Amino acid sequence: MIKIATIAGSDASGGAGLEADLKTFEEYGIYGMAAVTLIAAMDSQREWAHSVFPVAEDVLRAQLETVFRGVGADAVKSGMLGTFYAVELAAEYLSAWHIKNYVLDPVMVCKGAGEALNPELNAVIAEKLLPLAELVTPNLFEAAQLAGMREITSIEQIKEAARIIAGKGARYVFIKGGSKLHEIETAAGIITNAGQAVDVLYDGKNFHLIENELIDTGWTHGAGCTVSAAAAAGMARGLSVYEAVLLAKKFITESLRGSFALNKWIGPGNPSGWRARSLWGFAQK
Repeated sequence: MIKIATIAGSDASGGAGLEADLKTFEEYGIYGMAAVTLIAAMDSQREWAHSVFPVAEDVLRAQLETVFRGVGADAVKSGMLGTFYAVELAAEYLSAWHIKNYVLDPVMVCKGAGEALNPELNAVIAEKLLPLAELVTPNLFEAAQLAGMREITSIEQIKEAARIIAGKGARYVFIKGGSKLHEIETAAGIITNAGQAVDVLYDGKNFHLIENELIDTGWTHGAGCTVSAAAAAGMARGLSVYEAVLLAKKFITESLRGSFALNKWIGPGNPSGWRARSLWGFAQK
């Protein structure tokens, strides 16, 4: 059995974080494990306001001991870390156990929030984890933070950010533009990829535009976590980074096609949505 671990926060609503990761791993037919860095809870009395509760350092270390020393992993994905010691511990165990298939999803903000949860962590994540990452998967906001840019509003700026981030150590940079880039360009009157959700993969030399159908839905909770987990799962299965990203893009498209409302504030995709599409058949097309 292929084994994969996520080092990430727990989303009490089940749509994002390690819950999204584990659901994705299951869909890929591999065995998922989790080390919980923090718990995110939402207040239904305050329009789904977020509260974040970090897990104690010794508790996180004990979980990492279980995953790495006790079991072992063919691939690892990290998501929201939230504390300096979580970043340090992740770097310690990834290095000690020589994890090649490591996907860094540098989660810096909860869905619906407009600012980084802990901005001072950004430099530490870049310093400690980017050099260990085979693939880093920031969204536009996170890419700007890692690259030291004010904002990203075009594909050319995505490429600029990818070069900067790769220069900090990551072997592959996958910047998730998707529906957000479409919204930005539409507002600016720019139509470059009509009807397409566009992401960019940079391998240190070449840029690859990763395009798929733009799903018109407001229910995207956990989409970033899911596509990163899917890429990690593909790599664990032996796909190249490029192949894993292409398949992850198809996975998230089908997930969003089946998205639904959890309540009046948020809704996730459906990670089992690709079953009806015979994923492993059309993955080769």
